[in-house]
Amino acid sequence: MSTETEAERDTSGDDWHTRSVDRVLDDLDTNEDGLTQAAAESRLEEHGKNEIHEGEGVSPVELFVSQFRDVLIYILIFAALLSLAVGFLPGEDPNYVDAGLILLILLGNGIFGFVQDYRAEQAMEKLRELSAPETAVLRDGEKRTVAATRVVPGDIVVIEQGDAIPADARLIEVTNLETMEAPLTGESAGVAKETGALDAATPLAERSNMVYMNTDAVKGHGKAVVVETGMNTEVGGIASRIQEAKEGKTPFQEEVDELGRRIGYGVGALIALVVVVQFLFTEADGIAILLTAVTLAVAAVPEGLPAVVTLTLALGSKKMVEKNALVRRLAVVESLGSVDVILTDKTGTLTENRMTVKRIAFGDDVYQVSGAGLDLEGEFRRDDETVDPETLEPVLRCGAFCNNAERAPDSEDEEYYGDPTEVALLVSAEKAGIKNDAERVREVPFSSERKRMTVVVEAGGDHVAYTKGAPETVLERCDRVLVDGEMRELTDETRRQILERTESFAGDALRVIGFARKAVDDPDADEDSLERGLVFLGLQGMIDPPRAEVDEAVTDCRDAGIRVVMATGDNLETAKAIGEEIGFDPDGAMTGADVEGLSDEELQKAVEDIEVFARVSPDHKVRILEALQANGHRVAMTGDGVNDAPGVRNADVGIAMGIRGTDVTQEASDMVLQDDNFVTIRDAIAEGRGIFDNIRKFVNLLLSANAGEVLTVFAGVLVGSILFPELFAAQSEALILTPVMLLWINLVTDGLPALALGVDPKSPDVLEREPRESNEPVIDTRVLVSILTIGVTLTAVGLVVFFEALATFEELLVAQTLLFTFFVVSEMGIIQVIRRRFGQGLLSNRWLVGAVVTSLILQLLVLYTPIAGLFGVYGIGLSGWVNIVAAVSVVVVGNYLLSMAADRLLGAERSND
Repeated sequence: MSTETEAERDTSGDDWHTRSVDRVLDDLDTNEDGLTQAAAESRLEEHGKNEIHEGEGVSPVELFVSQFRDVLIYILIFAALLSLAVGFLPGEDPNYVDAGLILLILLGNGIFGFVQDYRAEQAMEKLRELSAPETAVLRDGEKRTVAATRVVPGDIVVIEQGDAIPADARLIEVTNLETMEAPLTGESAGVAKETGALDAATPLAERSNMVYMNTDAVKGHGKAVVVETGMNTEVGGIASRIQEAKEGKTPFQEEVDELGRRIGYGVGALIALVVVVQFLFTEADGIAILLTAVTLAVAAVPEGLPAVVTLTLALGSKKMVEKNALVRRLAVVESLGSVDVILTDKTGTLTENRMTVKRIAFGDDVYQVSGAGLDLEGEFRRDDETVDPETLEPVLRCGAFCNNAERAPDSEDEEYYGDPTEVALLVSAEKAGIKNDAERVREVPFSSERKRMTVVVEAGGDHVAYTKGAPETVLERCDRVLVDGEMRELTDETRRQILERTESFAGDALRVIGFARKAVDDPDADEDSLERGLVFLGLQGMIDPPRAEVDEAVTDCRDAGIRVVMATGDNLETAKAIGEEIGFDPDGAMTGADVEGLSDEELQKAVEDIEVFARVSPDHKVRILEALQANGHRVAMTGDGVNDAPGVRNADVGIAMGIRGTDVTQEASDMVLQDDNFVTIRDAIAEGRGIFDNIRKFVNLLLSANAGEVLTVFAGVLVGSILFPELFAAQSEALILTPVMLLWINLVTDGLPALALGVDPKSPDVLEREPRESNEPVIDTRVLVSILTIGVTLTAVGLVVFFEALATFEELLVAQTLLFTFFVVSEMGIIQVIRRRFGQGLLSNRWLVGAVVTSLILQLLVLYTPIAGLFGVYGIGLSGWVNIVAAVSVVVVGNYLLSMAADRLLGAERSND
């Protein structure tokens, strides 16, 4: 080999397809015998492994620390430290209980959130697989099998039918080679390959002298010299763009963060107000004022909110996994329920990604073929009447014999190797009981120049030549036609009719193959003689059909107010035909070239009406996505090929296919459909909407309770300072509710029911509503009204309970205990007030019933066991319980009536009247 260094050679750029084979070999300092092992090892060290690098992941430590980066958490840490610091002031005892409980709860919340995020990351790790773990290369002139990650530029790769392509490579030798490039270009058909140099302007999908990483050889064989590896491949370039994109927060995450900030600012302002009021208008000392501030902080912060949100999303994620949808980010569970547009690829998502014969022309008739994909169950029908498959035996047998596809050996499933077109022909023949079991004597392979293939088989001592190919090229070689079992002269009129039928099939987006045969005396005759004087048999038209269940799923999405837009790399006619069959409006369908010709503003207008986009590139898809988002839509984008990855990453919800999806697309996604089934998207949307409803319920519950607690503490201190000035001038004993009591209410009696609300069943109309507006918050007007009315009624009735007890018994312990228990029991009742709006019956959630019962039992344990001393309460007698039940009834019935009135006033969509 030459000693010229690679740095001195032209090994850069995107023009490998323009160079001759000799120049490519020279530029890469290699030859047709391949590299030496020493040279390969040297290049591996120089270029690195042939793999797609993932973005830097988040370490477990960073993941854990991130759980505490929240305004609400900061407030509680400050409250804990302040509570502890007060105890070290002169004359005070350290209060380790309050501080310890606050910090313990914060730690528990942090661990819980970390576990959920870490589990999601680990689940995704299990999905990742290498696309080509091993490959055959020439080293030192000998064929060797090496790990695909050790392939280097200059390696000569040996490609056989069924092989995965390990890197981007320039073809140097081909024999009937075709590759399936759907993962990269979106094309569902095999691509015929050649070795000649091409023009510089040749687009990626038409570079017939190149093969690319993450694609597969489906027919023939060949050799190629590796020109790019790892991140320098086409796949790697897409992966780089994905990793450069910043992963933003979902709208729900932003909303929860904003809610936390608002609560934090509100708590700070409230504490400052109370401190000023107490200092100016009461006789409370500094320590009492500080303790009131700590109590308000604990009362105002919904400690359980992060845990409940995380658990609810985690439970939703678990439901998704059970339905074959792996969620990679918990917050996406909620986001999925609010999308109003799904931008989906066609191949493999809406369709089977398997060519299927749907129509056959034989003699003077046209026949329909039922069944899809590799399903061998199907009927042959003419004018809606089932016909005996034997009627079509000549054309089906030709398709089976003139065929290099084969069933996978020892496969119990319906698995085939070979070109998708030939697999479709083999399946159509097997539906009629015809197998490719003839002894082949000779093959004249298909080529892009000849556009046909011929085989000679032996049957009963006779030789028959079978030919298939483009109908016009097959017709050129025919002089007779088979009609009703008889051979007739192929007249000009008959030729015209056959070509018109071919155009009719093609107009319906069918790929059309022509078939012919003849008996031969000399199977070794030259190609021209062998393929002259053929008998035309008929046509088979095939298409990559829609998935059986996709029509219903798309309809359900539309009923749910969600537009479904198809963007595919296939040609316009195919896209329109498939789209129309599913129910898309093909009028105005646009191509990628049309998209390029529009400005951003023009495209934003167009995407509101167009449902079908064809011949689109990855950049076109991203532009369509951005146009939809610019119009205020929340867009979920589905995809399986590498070409879908940039759009999947930038979508509000990116959905990858788990079976057909590439590693790059799965890594870019928010959710992976493990069954590649569009129906799973519909089910996920329903789950997402139900989960959002549940989040809205427990946010309503938690903030209503906290509003009542804050108002009670705030108003109680002021009213108490006026009515009982001497008592409320004393230090911690004068608190309306102690921090420990508030923590118990917020995390145990609020927390358990709130968690149970996370598994509330979906409302019956969950897929009959319009998606919520993109700017509609969790706390909408109705929730805000509910929070205020519940908070005010809890405060008003609670203060009556407290001060009546204080006036009657003149003991703060009794008044605190009654108020403490009143809050616990009241919040059990207001849960159903909140659920009423969503049509949920009292007993529809057994977990919630259990949570309410458990909370009440825990409260009884606090009151009537030695734990009472820790909380500073006593065992309530019968008269106390009578007062509590009466007060709770006022709160529940009052809020039930107020809720009904608010629904009518605000035009509620759901009511349980």
